[in-house]
Amino acid sequence: MIANKSQNYISPEEYLKLEELSPIKHEYIRGEVYAMAGATESHVTICVNLVKTLTDHVRGNGCNLYTGDMKARIDTASIYYYPDVMVSCDERDKAFKSLKKYPCLIIEVLSDGTEGFDRGDKFADYQELETLQEYVLISQKRQRVECFRRNAEGLWVLTSYTQGSEVYLASIDFRTSIDTIYQAVVFTTNDSEIEN
Repeated sequence: MIANKSQNYISPEEYLKLEELSPIKHEYIRGEVYAMAGATESHVTICVNLVKTLTDHVRGNGCNLYTGDMKARIDTASIYYYPDVMVSCDERDKAFKSLKKYPCLIIEVLSDGTEGFDRGDKFADYQELETLQEYVLISQKRQRVECFRRNAEGLWVLTSYTQGSEVYLASIDFRTSIDTIYQAVVFTTNDSEIEN
């Protein structure tokens, strides 16, 4: 989540040096650095469920799974984001230890504070990644998974999954029940905390 904007422009090289030493994560957008806020229990539980569910499948297919501590670098836009979950099957990404440039799948867990950004500018920025095949948004409020999939014409097509659905991720040829993604998630109607 973008929570706090810095006052001065810094170069991507300066950002990467500072980020190595920082006790908190920051995203970098065209010279501006933004501190990231913490996550809710639901957010963390969904991410843990995804990692647990995807790990063996992804590694068995020669791909690598990364959690919210790995940066996605968008060269064409001079941006570094920390996706909640990211998968790369591209050999070129093995050359980078603290960032990935060629993901095929990016997953973000939505919150009140980030939903508009995740659906809007962040999605537009991620579309600059030529290797990205799917962008997945997961709700914390109810069982709802939205998968934006790039088709053969380069257009992004939405497939929505709700309670009782089987979720399909074509980029890694993976299927799972939506219940597995939401296992142990408790939905609340009045959460006054600021979410990630």
